[in-house]
Amino acid sequence: MIGRLILGDQLNPHHSWFSQVEPDKVCYYLVEAFEELTYAPHHRQKMLGFLGAMRAFADHLRAQGHSVRYRSVKDRIQDLPAFLQSEKNAGHVTAWEAQEPDEYRLDQALRSIVDRMVSSEHFLTERPDVATHFTGKKTYLMESFYRMMRKKTGILMEGDQPVGGQWNYDADNRQAWPKGHQAPPIPFFSHDLRDLDRELDEVGLPRWGDSRAAAFPWPLNREEALQVLDAFVADRLVHFGAYQDALVDHAPFLYHSLLSFALNTKMLQPLEVIQAAEDAYRRGQAPLNSVEGFIRQILGWREFVRGIYWAEMPEYGHLNFFQHEKPLPSWFYTGQTSMRCVAQAIQQSLSNAYAHHIQRLMVTGNLALLLGSHPNEIDQWYLGIYIDALEWVEQPNTRGMSQYADGGKLGSKPYVSSGAYLHKMSNHCASCRYKVREKTGPDACPFNALYWDFHDRHRDKLEKNPRIGMVYRTWDRMGTAQQTALLERAHWIHENVEDL
Repeated sequence: MIGRLILGDQLNPHHSWFSQVEPDKVCYYLVEAFEELTYAPHHRQKMLGFLGAMRAFADHLRAQGHSVRYRSVKDRIQDLPAFLQSEKNAGHVTAWEAQEPDEYRLDQALRSIVDRMVSSEHFLTERPDVATHFTGKKTYLMESFYRMMRKKTGILMEGDQPVGGQWNYDADNRQAWPKGHQAPPIPFFSHDLRDLDRELDEVGLPRWGDSRAAAFPWPLNREEALQVLDAFVADRLVHFGAYQDALVDHAPFLYHSLLSFALNTKMLQPLEVIQAAEDAYRRGQAPLNSVEGFIRQILGWREFVRGIYWAEMPEYGHLNFFQHEKPLPSWFYTGQTSMRCVAQAIQQSLSNAYAHHIQRLMVTGNLALLLGSHPNEIDQWYLGIYIDALEWVEQPNTRGMSQYADGGKLGSKPYVSSGAYLHKMSNHCASCRYKVREKTGPDACPFNALYWDFHDRHRDKLEKNPRIGMVYRTWDRMGTAQQTALLERAHWIHENVEDL
């Protein structure tokens, strides 16, 4: 019997594996291994999402006539490679086949056990393509890669030129949320996963975040994922671009697609999502700035960070350009802070296992970098709290884009800001305990002093960066008294960070 391993992020019912039904020759294995549930402090909703989708996929395969062997958390399998070897030793499997894992850790662990590795048939590029594209370059430039992908695929192209005459419409996609504006409702589901939730408790898996088990909202199969895609294209793509960077109290989803979990588990294919958005533009249902911005996230950024991950691992996971060593404040795990924008982003993440890219980059990521938090801790937090987080996409985004721990391989400068940017893009500041326009003193927004303290601490590493020169010219024009007051305020924040 050939055993074919299906990982929790390989739930593509259209994979060529399933084109033939051979229950006497092939058995599909899905395993809820403890190691995969505990290598980061996983949000309970993330555990339920992956395991619920795996169980639904196993039921789908059985209904198609395939032989399936499912091992649940009740079987207490700790180590996936060891389990595969034990099945082979016991004669249950004569040879193992697997789709290529998307995480370096699993890829390395399974290579010595699996007899045949095949493509997951999901991505639009091969693992080495990004490295090949940037051969001889010191840094990766997403825009260059994105344009290459547009030409290669013909997406949003007219001959060899981009539709509309521009490659990128980001300048049109930074609008603040209009007062009183309401986005269309999200097509959430209502799965009852309380039995699975209790199983996780019974086997001692830690509980973090709201499980939403009684009415689990995320898609657990391809049909539901397609409903999410259709609803996004019909109702929210039209304004996705304009407001994608907004930060809004009590409006966690805005016009975002909420497709990342379905994409990263491979229920949906990137090309079908891209084509659905492009078709909406061609039919006049959505403007070009929204469609291009959305497609860039998938055709450009998603493929780009995957390629960087495979080009730079395993060294990438140890980079710490600023030599930051501090732990994350405890309120990253509770949301109990008086900083309104931070509390909103974290509490929303604890409730929904979701935050959009600006909340991740310019709120929690920005603050973690300003505080000097260790990149390992930040990797673990992002990998654990978000339902769509897998290491191949999370690590380049956090260790590279968010924390600049790679020293500029991915981003051209650290993405840090004072409170002014957050005030411009959000309505959080009006209800915050801190005052965004104050720079020093006990009521001043912590982002303000921390911003200048960060640049002062790392001047030797950043001053020659051409995109940061203006920051240091502004700093140098300040009087000594103002500089001292800002650094003293920042020192107080560092010493009393748990009280913010």
